[in-house]
Amino acid sequence: MRKFILGLLLLSLTSTAVGRDIYVDNRNGDDRRSGRTPTADGEASGPVRTIEKAIRLCGGGGDRIILINSGEPYREQVSIQGPRCSGTAEQPFELIGNGCVLDGRVPLEEAPWEHYRGEIFRVQPKYMSFQQVFLGETPAVRRYSTDGLVPELKPLEWCLLDGYIYFRPEPGRLPESYDLYCCGAKTGITLYNVHDVVISDLVVRGFHLDGVNAHDNVRRTDIIGVNSSANGRSGFSVGGASRVRIEDCAAAGNGAAQVRTEGFSILQLNGGNFDPASAPALVQEGGRVVTRNPAGR
Repeated sequence: MRKFILGLLLLSLTSTAVGRDIYVDNRNGDDRRSGRTPTADGEASGPVRTIEKAIRLCGGGGDRIILINSGEPYREQVSIQGPRCSGTAEQPFELIGNGCVLDGRVPLEEAPWEHYRGEIFRVQPKYMSFQQVFLGETPAVRRYSTDGLVPELKPLEWCLLDGYIYFRPEPGRLPESYDLYCCGAKTGITLYNVHDVVISDLVVRGFHLDGVNAHDNVRRTDIIGVNSSANGRSGFSVGGASRVRIEDCAAAGNGAAQVRTEGFSILQLNGGNFDPASAPALVQEGGRVVTRNPAGR
């Protein structure tokens, strides 16, 4: 009887356990701190500097990683996987973006540009299968090859062909004189083997493959109010046996698809804005898509 009562007590304590809030500040944080408070209080208490460190501090059970918007992009790749990044139906694991930008770009200012022909220059980036080019904060105008040859580029336009970025500067200027960027990191947020996760209020841009990729075995996961744009392949990718809901999100300017599915995944799309100007709004390479109104979920 005593063992039975003790078991009930332990079960009660487990079910009512409250997850921790872990704060991240990429300007004023320090990865030697605990992350338990949004501002520094002594040497140990205060926000950490990187999302990677915050994830290492997580212990599951509904922890929340809260990003502080410093006005500077977070230049990281985020991997959310395993029990420490899983929650429960009542207390999901959360990544709360507070409007922050997760940025995968690298500068091309000192890249080894070479002259190609006429006023066109080229450079070979680290990632060659998918790419984006930015002029400052804005994606540059892209042209596509239809015959395996470099198309006629107007000033400030670019194309990707045979692993090279081709760019035409304005007359009398060189590529090095521009504030040019390309994708230098692979995927913004990768989810794998997790359940009961919520990612919200975040901008993800400039990654070689996908802004957000639910790779496999991602269950009961919600992506809410995330803008994933100007990535090399897609804004959102859901694959494997994942079950994901994307609600009130946006994607534009991605290279191959705004949203893509594959494998045996099930994606529920609730609202949102997926601009087909640069690539189709939805590309299905497997998987199933269910479209519902948020009120009817």
